[in-house]
Amino acid sequence: MPVQGVRPPLQQVLRRLVMALVVLALTTFIVWIDRAGYHDNAGGTVGLLDSAYYATVTLSTTGYGDITPVSDGARLANIFVITPLRVLFLIILVGTTLEVLTERTRHQVRVHRWRSRMRDHVVVIGYGTKGRHAVRTLVGQGVSKQRIVVVDPKKQTVDAASNDGLVGVVGDATRSDALRRAELHRASKVVVATHRDETAALVTLTARQLNKHASIVVAVREDENLPLLKQSGADAVITSSSSAGRLLGVAMASPSAGAVLERLMTYGSGLDLTERPVTKSEAGRSPRECGDLVVAVLRGGRMLDYTEPEAAKLQVTDRIITIQRAAADEPEA
Repeated sequence: MPVQGVRPPLQQVLRRLVMALVVLALTTFIVWIDRAGYHDNAGGTVGLLDSAYYATVTLSTTGYGDITPVSDGARLANIFVITPLRVLFLIILVGTTLEVLTERTRHQVRVHRWRSRMRDHVVVIGYGTKGRHAVRTLVGQGVSKQRIVVVDPKKQTVDAASNDGLVGVVGDATRSDALRRAELHRASKVVVATHRDETAALVTLTARQLNKHASIVVAVREDENLPLLKQSGADAVITSSSSAGRLLGVAMASPSAGAVLERLMTYGSGLDLTERPVTKSEAGRSPRECGDLVVAVLRGGRMLDYTEPEAAKLQVTDRIITIQRAAADEPEA
């Protein structure tokens, strides 16, 4: 979310107050040093308290006139020293109010504009290793960084996401208020990439309660938690430990096959596994006749292997899973 790039209002006021007190103390010292050049209508000499009083009423432009500079030195000091200090004092006081009000209003306007245009975006919960790689893949598939919102409880992590060009929200994703600030109730996709499985389950429950229609993909460590995440409302659950184990097994049996799988899972590394709709020119044709290598056909909520008889002819309403050459590796015309 657009963040306020200035200090909190209270901190600004305190900082300006200290600056004003420094200016007041300096003015008091200047008057007290040249106290012989001032006349007090109440009689008596001008002491330290009288100097502080004169400095206060002078800087605040009150000017009661009961203490006045009478010597040439005191009047020159008022012209060339105290008057600039008076202007600085007023700038400090007025500037504090204007800066606080202006920045607060500007921040509220930016947040309002951001919320008004944020629809069908992607919310990524957790910006660790899994979250960063998920974002990298989404961006590689054409999702704009401005359409990705990262939610993380650590401010340093959200700052890192902001530095990467993403929208960041600091908050506990197990609480609905943090997810609402990320506009999750209007998102189309949710990626849950937390560090702990129990946190992932609670986040999934909260996200599904806020948004009944979004596609939720969750990463967990252990296979035994997969049914729990499915019951919590996840559309897809990726088990990191078993996936890594399967990749290790494939690489052990065939290092080349393992390298191909790694390329397929790393977007932009040479081979990309993508899902796309069937084009009009491909409708009615066999998956083998497509320009891309088709490995599966999605039809009516079912996933068909390209070798199944039902997938022998593609339909316009089908979606296909294909292996394509990465855009960066395509030969130049």
